[in-house]
Amino acid sequence: MSFYGSALHGNKKVFTSRWKPEHCFTDPQYFAPNNWTYLYDHSPLVKTAEKYIDYNKLQPNGNPNARLIITAVNVLTPEPLIFDSEKEKITATHLLATTGYPTYYFPWIEVKEGIYCWDGSLLSNTPLREVIEASPVNDKRIFLVENYPKNIDKLPANLPEVQHRARDIMFSDKTVHNVQLSKAITYYLRLIDDLYNMLERHFDSEDNNKEDKEEFENIRARYKKVSEKRGAEIKGVYYITRSEPYPSLYENADFSLDTIKASIKDGELKTGQILKDIKI
Repeated sequence: MSFYGSALHGNKKVFTSRWKPEHCFTDPQYFAPNNWTYLYDHSPLVKTAEKYIDYNKLQPNGNPNARLIITAVNVLTPEPLIFDSEKEKITATHLLATTGYPTYYFPWIEVKEGIYCWDGSLLSNTPLREVIEASPVNDKRIFLVENYPKNIDKLPANLPEVQHRARDIMFSDKTVHNVQLSKAITYYLRLIDDLYNMLERHFDSEDNNKEDKEEFENIRARYKKVSEKRGAEIKGVYYITRSEPYPSLYENADFSLDTIKASIKDGELKTGQILKDIKI
């Protein structure tokens, strides 16, 4: 019932259906549905988010303990777009751009002239790469929230369950390769560092000519630059996976209060358990 209510009437705090009579005065294409490129307007999300977000903290030097990185995709060029509060002020426009998912019939958002955005999950629903690149010199523990579980216990039993499972796979975390690649780079850099230390002792102990020493210093400078950009180590990856006692194709549009409270409680319990297990 929650799904059908949302599909027909929207949700006044998140999105509204485009065919509502009140839009006939503000929507120039209201009477031309053959030209529609979206069915739901999610601008009500802006007003709801303002109750919880202090945008002044989400900007360079806004708050040293808060950094938000959100992603979108350019509709015209399928290029990834990254909005980082350490580099620019995050606004409500960015929020709409990174939640405008076309399969749910939300509109694209123009974040700046000629740049039209859809939800970044079209490229990756787990932007781990952006996190790694955002803090390349800091070792890190990574916590991934899996809204779409990777593993299930039994095969789908009907077509709706088939569609549900296909959606879960499409949106599931696919960062294993990124983690493996990051660990491999860390290993290679440590190996190179050992070689450099050995060569450095060699140059300190031997009477080498000036040209060799200068070349060695140039190579060491180049290595230091690479190491600073790629030398951080991933100390651990921890998955916080949403429970799914009753799989449903329509769960993404279930905004009932009971469902949202249950999701929050589930996330808090699992996060607390993981933090307890790793003693953070």
